[in-house]
Amino acid sequence: MYSYKYPRPAVTADCVVIGSAADSSRYVLLIQRGNEPYKGCWALPGGFMDMDETLEQCALRELKEETGLTPSGDITELKSFSTVDRDPRGRTITVAFLIEMPLTEAKGGDDAADARWFPLNELPPLAFDHDEIIKEALARIQ
Repeated sequence: MYSYKYPRPAVTADCVVIGSAADSSRYVLLIQRGNEPYKGCWALPGGFMDMDETLEQCALRELKEETGLTPSGDITELKSFSTVDRDPRGRTITVAFLIEMPLTEAKGGDDAADARWFPLNELPPLAFDHDEIIKEALARIQ
């Protein structure tokens, strides 16, 4: 096995899931973090990529583990986010994915204490740089 002497960042995938209600109002799906950092804070569903999966597979796996949801529609790569200090655990790069779907019941699982849909104009304070990620997603769909 080859060993690389230079430090490498961790890679994560985050999901911006936009839900549409019957009255055309829109919501974003958030999870309440069950672990540090930001325990108890709201965040996008997502997590660290395993060595044997693609970013898309990671995003869908984390979404399923943390919310119980498996989207039936498209998953679109939104953008990568690489601000040096975006994660207090260490150097982490995330790739965000955009998913649009009808509102569906979500339930917190794995390391998510809760999962809930929030109206786009009533978001709570968010962990990490997830407010920036949501702004990028909204700019893309509007």
